[in-house]
Amino acid sequence: MMEKANLTERERNVLFYLAQGLTNEVIADKLHISVHTVKAHLEAIYEKLEVSNRVQASMKAVVLGVIELNSLV
Repeated sequence: MMEKANLTERERNVLFYLAQGLTNEVIADKLHISVHTVKAHLEAIYEKLEVSNRVQASMKAVVLGVIELNSLV
């Protein structure tokens, strides 16, 4: 299962909030990091998951078991 796509714990945290539809600003606030850092994590996530946008990243994370749908509600 691509070892959870080799995502770091912080990248998985960003992806979890991303899949909930939160903005970069809200994700940054929740994780106590800058918006610039969120964007850097997103670039790494997209590259590791081989996707090009938020929706694709969220869907692939569910398919790979990185996040679970029931954890998003």
